[in-house]
Amino acid sequence: MGWMGAAAWCFGAGLFVGACGGSPRNGADRSGGEPQAGLDGGSNGGSSTESPSSASGSASKGGVPEASVPVGSEGGSAAGPTIAGCSIFPADNAWNTRIDDASAYPVHPNSATYIAAIGLNTHIHADWGDWSTDHYGIPWQTVLATQAAVPMTFQYADQSDPGPYPFPPTALVEGGSGSGGDMHVLVLDVGTCTLYETWSSTYVGPGWSCGSGAKFMLDSDALRPDGWTSADAAGLAVLPGLVRLSEVEAGSIEHAMRFTVATSQQGYIHPATHAAGSSDTSLPPMGLRVRLKASFDLSSFSGPALVILTAMKQYGLMVADNGSDWYITGDSNDGWSPLMDAISSAFAQVFGSDFEAVYTGAISTAGL
Repeated sequence: MGWMGAAAWCFGAGLFVGACGGSPRNGADRSGGEPQAGLDGGSNGGSSTESPSSASGSASKGGVPEASVPVGSEGGSAAGPTIAGCSIFPADNAWNTRIDDASAYPVHPNSATYIAAIGLNTHIHADWGDWSTDHYGIPWQTVLATQAAVPMTFQYADQSDPGPYPFPPTALVEGGSGSGGDMHVLVLDVGTCTLYETWSSTYVGPGWSCGSGAKFMLDSDALRPDGWTSADAAGLAVLPGLVRLSEVEAGSIEHAMRFTVATSQQGYIHPATHAAGSSDTSLPPMGLRVRLKASFDLSSFSGPALVILTAMKQYGLMVADNGSDWYITGDSNDGWSPLMDAISSAFAQVFGSDFEAVYTGAISTAGL
């Protein structure tokens, strides 16, 4: 069953409607003899564009393709974050739900165990940067409804949403074409507000050859089937969890952020739908939410670092893939260059011990 048959799950209300599911693969150790993809979290140069690129190939600024929609069209509101007029999932979606109310989202009973497994004394790391020089981060781009859809082939076709996808031949690839890393491609069709994401992506003409692929209707809370992969090891969408330059510049991040852990258990918490770990239950499951403790003092931080750390208190982080511990993923944009030294310096003062895991639902192994 494809993602269209997945059930809806409203995180804010804590409700399950039907049977949820799904499972992503990138950078994850897989059980059952499946091969291992390139790990997230510093395993390659990365790349992501805060200014999305258009299908028509508009002019570039600072080495990053400009969007086909007005700059600044990305934002946030009571309806949740938006890009180019498309809501990035409904406001009640897990990604867009605040978890700083401890009465609604209590500390997970295994919090101490999970945080210790990820690393109490390891500081958080900004896994993003510029595009032109380092291709560091994960790129994303918008296309218009007129973008031609092209055929897709997938190594894991049984857990991929079939093509065609509206991918331009020049779609930005994480790490750069042929880099050999996770090589994600994220494309948002702003005509239908459908997000298309692939892993291990190579243009072969007239279409693309990829490890796996997933489609997400951004006006829906529907999940992928239990046990299915996406372009991410947790079965999640990638774009909603990126730290994006424009929202940091606007002064507010209104969603959870994705991060990686070196090792995870063979289980997941919705909205994740897939696992890529071991039988060791002391390890964090995919989909686990963690938040910066309320007691953590932010008074010494300022600028972009304060924006990001505030969001870590309010919305937290979500385990999305296997990779380096405490690596938080953002997009690749040349505009990050003058900001990264200060962000990295601030992050060096924030350690695993400053976080706590939050209970948002039971761990599942369905479909694995």
